Amino acid sequence: MVEQSDNSRSELLKNVAKFFGEFAATAVLVYLGCMGCVNSSSIINSPLQCSLTFGFVVLICIQCFGCISGAHLNPAVTLASFIYELISWQMAILYFVAQILGGSIGYGLLVASMPKNMICNSLTPMGACVTSVASNITLWQAVIIEFLLTSILICVCCGVWDLRNADVQDSVPIRFGLTVSCIGIVAGQLTGASMNPVRSFAPALWNNSWEDHWIYWVAPLTSSLVTSIAYKYGFRSKPENPKILGITQP
Repeated sequence: MVEQSDNSRSELLKNVAKFFGEFAATAVLVYLGCMGCVNSSSIINSPLQCSLTFGFVVLICIQCFGCISGAHLNPAVTLASFIYELISWQMAILYFVAQILGGSIGYGLLVASMPKNMICNSLTPMGACVTSVASNITLWQAVIIEFLLTSILICVCCGVWDLRNADVQDSVPIRFGLTVSCIGIVAGQLTGASMNPVRSFAPALWNNSWEDHWIYWVAPLTSSLVTSIAYKYGFRSKPENPKILGITQP
């Protein structure tokens, strides 16, 4: 009985650590990533710089918090992880709450640490880091773009989670960082290349800027659902020699 109680307490502490790890990771993502997208008359960050910044920040977050919570940073990734049977639905909800709170606090820290005229000005009238659709892109084209971009990100996640790659995990932060940077360079000027509802939600919340915001929830989450199911049943398989890896397929 005592041993069972100790195990339950240990599991609870692990889950609490995961919650705060995910909270902190998402806060860092939004704070540093959005700081790298600030534009004003005195500071100019090009689209290339913004894309590289977010990629490097993702690398930092995964390196710091990946061992604690997995550093999903993104409800779309958490949804894919749930479908891939890596976390329970209870943990998925816990992660979602942590991401929403972490992202909101992260952007709040940005607002607190930057002059107001650097957050919202003639160069960024909707607010710094607010994702928006380019004027010559229709809403449904934006949905398609965000859907496909998120699909690529989720494919990378599923590939990393595949047990055939279980013995080559050292470069995971670099892989995800380069993936995010590449996608941002390609499509950042079209839709913001969000792929992440929370990354779009926090700036929209603090700047009260909700134009076309639904796109950044519907497209990434739908894409995550479709892509993770397709990858799970179409590509995932057990490693050829699981005894060597010392793991089992979830």
